[in-house]
Amino acid sequence: MKKAIIGKKVGMTQIFDEQGKVVPVTVIEAGPCKVVQKKTEEKEGYASVQLGFDEVPERKLNKPEKGHLDKANAGALRVLHEFRLENAPEMNVGDVITADVFAEGDKVDVTGISKGKGYAGVIKRWGAQRTPTTHGGGPVHRHAGSMGSSTDPSRILPGKIGAGHMGAEQVTVQNLDVVKVDSELNMIVIRGAIPGPKGGIVFIRNTVKNNVVKQAQTATSVNPQKASARTNPQKASARTR
Repeated sequence: MKKAIIGKKVGMTQIFDEQGKVVPVTVIEAGPCKVVQKKTEEKEGYASVQLGFDEVPERKLNKPEKGHLDKANAGALRVLHEFRLENAPEMNVGDVITADVFAEGDKVDVTGISKGKGYAGVIKRWGAQRTPTTHGGGPVHRHAGSMGSSTDPSRILPGKIGAGHMGAEQVTVQNLDVVKVDSELNMIVIRGAIPGPKGGIVFIRNTVKNNVVKQAQTATSVNPQKASARTNPQKASARTR
């Protein structure tokens, strides 16, 4: 991982690009993040840094949290998260990471906690079908119905879809474009939607996707039976091969 930052989702809006097309974007208040702890290969076996974000009154921290932050003289920070950055050995406790660590055009992965939907049935949660509404279907049209289990195995196997708590889980959206960065306002504008409600904490990293720009090539057949392989010296395209 080359770079990362912690942020807070402000909300969604839309902007216009140079061609006048509407671009849906999410505005994120990113940083400033302080380096609270540093881990090294010699001591912990791997290199990483712990970043802190979102200052709060000291009364909102318990004693273990306050003692951990006092070691770094970082103040009272609500959110702590560890990142294994490539330049972690070069960073020191007390360093500050701001929004300008990313630039316009970067590809990023955004991780957050999705909106909670409460207790949901199988139709809303998994897109299951309802039962027939006629011929004595009864008042169970949105129920899960039979699971198909018989004498063997006489139980429902783990992972079977069912009703339950929906949402409020960690979700990562990959390969999003950074549209705009404003270090003065601590703002990063990202194309598209990201997980979580307004005010939700998100972690922004450079994407793990390998974006390769493919060059279009004209394929020429080597089969002499095909017309594309028979070269006509009178044509300009044949003389430029």
